[in-house]
Amino acid sequence: MAVNIVLVEPEIPHNTGNIIRTCAVTGAKLHLVKPLGFELTDKHLKRCGLDYWDIADVKIYENFEELEAQYPDAQYVLGTSKVKRTHTDVEYKDGCFLVFGSETKGLSKEIIERHIEDCARIPMLDLERARCLNLSNAVAVMTYEALRQLDYPGMR
Repeated sequence: MAVNIVLVEPEIPHNTGNIIRTCAVTGAKLHLVKPLGFELTDKHLKRCGLDYWDIADVKIYENFEELEAQYPDAQYVLGTSKVKRTHTDVEYKDGCFLVFGSETKGLSKEIIERHIEDCARIPMLDLERARCLNLSNAVAVMTYEALRQLDYPGMR
């Protein structure tokens, strides 16, 4: 089971394509929450995902509440720059859901408030113009931390 990655309203096909590759090589399941800022047939999305589409397990949801209803007892870890706890302070459980918002807006205030105790950030320099990491990079950082703590299940 290991790790689930959730993208809430992703906007940029290149990022999602890169994340599909991360899912394929780690065994993570990808959950996409609508609305999507692209079509799943988008050539940029397909190009970035290369031939990893056949390996990746991708599910699509109409909204975040649909995903929560399907997995009510899951451990959710929300990536956001708006909290003090870092991603390495989290104790990841097998089957955890790593949740990320869109590239321009992040996660909604409602989702963050509902899961405030489940939020974590990736440390960065405090620069005025640099708000956050690229989405696909943030997903990779948190995914590999979760997998490290789980002793890289099934990976060599």
